[in-house]
Amino acid sequence: MLDDSSYFTAICVYVGSAFSLIAYIGWWLGRHWRASWVALIMLLLAAILLTPAYPRPDVHTMAPALIVVAFQVLTVGLPSATHALRPLVLMSGGAVVIALLLGMTVLRRRKVPRTRNSRPSARPNRPTKPRARIRPVSN
Repeated sequence: MLDDSSYFTAICVYVGSAFSLIAYIGWWLGRHWRASWVALIMLLLAAILLTPAYPRPDVHTMAPALIVVAFQVLTVGLPSATHALRPLVLMSGGAVVIALLLGMTVLRRRKVPRTRNSRPSARPNRPTKPRARIRPVSN
């Protein structure tokens, strides 16, 4: 069993690595995907990785709910993992709701108004660069 300082160190290492993973995935996806999808993925990852749960009813320390659910399902069975699965599902649902609200308000795409100069020209064969002027050579 862990004492207080090693438990605190283990939790700090786990939370720090989870935040690092979430930040890296957010940075990587942010270069290719829309901001609302990136927010959804990041919030779901945060909910899955950072939700705490009690490993057993008689234990007073908490562990990540994902790890508790995985160990309970693999060792005892799914009915014994419901105490850790409930907060995990609740936090994931909250993450989806927050991501939807962000996508509808802050992170939505703004429509750029079309100005008169932004319309395509009627002459498709118009040169894109101005022609160079030829100056006569003086003697």
